[in-house]
Amino acid sequence: MSTPPEMRDLAERLIAYESDADKSSDTVQSAALRVYEKLRLSLVAFAGSSAFESFALRALTQAKAEAPSLGAVQVAADGTLQGFDGFSHQMDLDLTGEEGTLLIAQLLNLLHIFLGEAVTLCLLRDGWPGTAFDVRS
Repeated sequence: MSTPPEMRDLAERLIAYESDADKSSDTVQSAALRVYEKLRLSLVAFAGSSAFESFALRALTQAKAEAPSLGAVQVAADGTLQGFDGFSHQMDLDLTGEEGTLLIAQLLNLLHIFLGEAVTLCLLRDGWPGTAFDVRS
């Protein structure tokens, strides 16, 4: 499934926001991983870790179709990502660039499809309070 342009745009905006918000930090996590973790925490609080794991597995499968370099990345039972530098040190991939954008866009798209625009926006506002979002832009 191709990544919808509006979800790709939203993913890029979230990643840019995280990148700008954390310029002073020495964290090993990429901005895309911080976006992923905020979405994970928000959805786990809303629907539980099993629900998030299902969304994350599907999003990762779809992202791998467009970015085979994600091949070693896996979703753990709690929804965290494993298989790249910063978590399990199995490979030198930190979800910067295209891979991170694709994964976040696919995850956002699934949330939008299955939970609807209103719930998806609530989840986004939970992770990024005070930020304006439009999933249709």
